[in-house]
Amino acid sequence: MMRPGLVVLLTALSVATAFAADAAKASSPKLSLQLRSRVETKESSGRFHTVVRPAEWDANKTALIVCDMWDLHHCLNATRRVGEMAPRLNRLLNEARARGVLIIHAPSSCMATYKDHPARKRALQTPRAKDLPKDIGSWCTRIPSEEKGKYPIDQSDGGEDDDLAEHRDWAKKLETMGRNPRAPWKSQIDTLKIHDDDIISDNGEEIWSVLEQRGIGNVILVGVHTNMCVLGRPFGLRQMAKNGKNVVLLRDMTDTMYNPARAPYVSHFTGTDLIVEHIEKWVCPTATSDQLLGGKPFRFAGDKRPHVVIVMAEDEYKTEQSLPEFALKHLGQAFRVSQVHGSDKDRYDIPGLEVLEEADVVLVSVRRRVLPRAQLDAIRKFVERGKPVVGIRTASHAFSLQKKKPPEGFVSWEEFDRDVLGGNYTGHHGAGPKAVLRVAEGATGHPILAGVEVAELKGCSSLYKVRPLAKTTTALLIGSIEGKPAEPVAWVNRSKFGGRVFYTSLGHRDDFKQPAFNQFLRNAIAWAAGLSGTRESGSGKPTTGR
Repeated sequence: MMRPGLVVLLTALSVATAFAADAAKASSPKLSLQLRSRVETKESSGRFHTVVRPAEWDANKTALIVCDMWDLHHCLNATRRVGEMAPRLNRLLNEARARGVLIIHAPSSCMATYKDHPARKRALQTPRAKDLPKDIGSWCTRIPSEEKGKYPIDQSDGGEDDDLAEHRDWAKKLETMGRNPRAPWKSQIDTLKIHDDDIISDNGEEIWSVLEQRGIGNVILVGVHTNMCVLGRPFGLRQMAKNGKNVVLLRDMTDTMYNPARAPYVSHFTGTDLIVEHIEKWVCPTATSDQLLGGKPFRFAGDKRPHVVIVMAEDEYKTEQSLPEFALKHLGQAFRVSQVHGSDKDRYDIPGLEVLEEADVVLVSVRRRVLPRAQLDAIRKFVERGKPVVGIRTASHAFSLQKKKPPEGFVSWEEFDRDVLGGNYTGHHGAGPKAVLRVAEGATGHPILAGVEVAELKGCSSLYKVRPLAKTTTALLIGSIEGKPAEPVAWVNRSKFGGRVFYTSLGHRDDFKQPAFNQFLRNAIAWAAGLSGTRESGSGKPTTGR
């Protein structure tokens, strides 16, 4: 029979152990993330709201998979970008590991290098999960949700963006190093430190088994290349998403294999943005490394693109269609572009305006929308910081209800035209002949007009009444219709808050069919952003690259 004193002691120990377990569970480290995804404004609209939602993940139930951060690559520019990103990524791994996240290194086809490493042995020693998902050991090229969308870039050439001569020299150098120029990787880049209690594996069944054994339901993917390996590997985004893991891509800790000489003929960095957007629509949310490390998201040194936010909320001229098409064709080389659409369910709602916090230029195509105060404040704060504004067509009455009182809970900005654009919109002449346009006196040498064939430019909609303009404006184009006073059609301004401003009353859907108008608007955005050169070359296709 157990002595009473021993029973009391064991009971006390049992209670203490239970309390300790509960305390450990309660103090389990959390990862606070902001998960960004894209949600259609309505089914089959082709327009998407950018939605950010907070999430807290248990760090001990989370794995971070490093995909194919190889020591060398057949593409020299890819090798360079991996080297540039690696120090930041190593800091991220250290932080995540310290919080209790399991780090899985997955440099595909490099397992021989690590055959004696404790982290590799730990993967091999993990028993296979009993219920392995079908095809978890195979590449995944598409999941059902992606059938709704269109893949955004042409990567059929392999995506190399090297200069041709430099690429040939790089291939020769790889040969002299005893490496296969088409597949020169032998290990993960040494900048990323592998700890003994990490995992090393490039096998989908092994990695899935490790996750299952540890009860891990959350997965963060980083590495290269998003449009190929990060999406498609057996341990990649598609397999994790379709098999039920809470999976997230860190969009600033990745790169693409994309050659700007291929469709849609945008910069390499815009190619990455398009793939990230595709992932956010159809595969999984994304986040950024600063959410764990603090500071700002990582950005490649070569990515100098100003960030243009296009805000679209008008029903008359279909700019929700024309502006995205314009942006892809004419802004994709020199700019980073974000799109914000008005709600299809609530006229007075434009979700996603928070992106203005990180914008360099805003392009406004909005018509008579009053907004919740927080939304309008996002626009006001941007403008009041002296940031550049570009307005087209209905932007002159973007946030006005013609002095009518807004519904309860909403606010207007009646002075936007006067104080920001420098205009004086009072209506328009009725539908009729297209306005004849000419260059305003003294404006011939303005950079916004560079390369613009004004003689070929026609106003495709009614002429706006905007006189008199503010004294701070400089007119660029004048429009005339028979029997009516001429009106300024485009001008530049310094807003009341000191920012550069461009406005044009052009912006009808047929205006975008005119090359001269596209050149004009593109020039205006470049001028607003402070770019030294405004004119794009030819069709926007690059003159270098493979």
